[in-house]
Amino acid sequence: MRARLSASTCGAERTATRGSLLRGTLLAAVSLLVIIAPRAAAQTAQSVDAVIDKATEDFFAGRITESVTGFDRAAALEPAIAPELWQRGIALYYAGRYRDCRAQFESHRTVNPADVENAAWHFLCVARSETPARARAALLPVGPDDRAPMREIYRMYAGMVAPESVLVAGIAGSRARFYAALYVGLYYEALGEARAETYIREAASDQYAREGGYMNRVAKVHMQVRGWK
Repeated sequence: MRARLSASTCGAERTATRGSLLRGTLLAAVSLLVIIAPRAAAQTAQSVDAVIDKATEDFFAGRITESVTGFDRAAALEPAIAPELWQRGIALYYAGRYRDCRAQFESHRTVNPADVENAAWHFLCVARSETPARARAALLPVGPDDRAPMREIYRMYAGMVAPESVLVAGIAGSRARFYAALYVGLYYEALGEARAETYIREAASDQYAREGGYMNRVAKVHMQVRGWK
């Protein structure tokens, strides 16, 4: 026959029982987190993707304020992806939020340091908020960008060559001509020159829909925002 347990022994057993229950609860909670966390992360990613898609749709429709609101929300929902959102920087440019635009492209350089287009849009933002001279002085450095005529575009924004050099480099092909027209037009606008419209209008042409892709649609939005029929 078992002897009767002392009070201290009973207390120890109760403590052990509570400990076992607690460990079991913690293990169950951890197991639940292992199941739920990836699912929650996937749902967040889907949510952010949906927000970005809607912001992009708004931008292409000329709803600039709504587009910027959407991109801002995406950046807030998932801060880790904020530097990737160069589309947000372009929307900010057309919204007139030039300082935020500048900050976005400076951030984007940390994940895409070779891109000449990033440096060009940074120039445009600074030129608007300050002056073209200050934009030139603040021009972001870039790495090797072998797309024609990106090298000449960068040199133009740096003040090293005239726009004509970019247009000459644009004869390399239809895609090169598109980028030449777009960035010469944007550059002329930054300098306050009326001939900007001629080149932006060319870049917005449907003939460059395939070569220009997203940026062809940016040129179309530019036409709409500026009221160029």
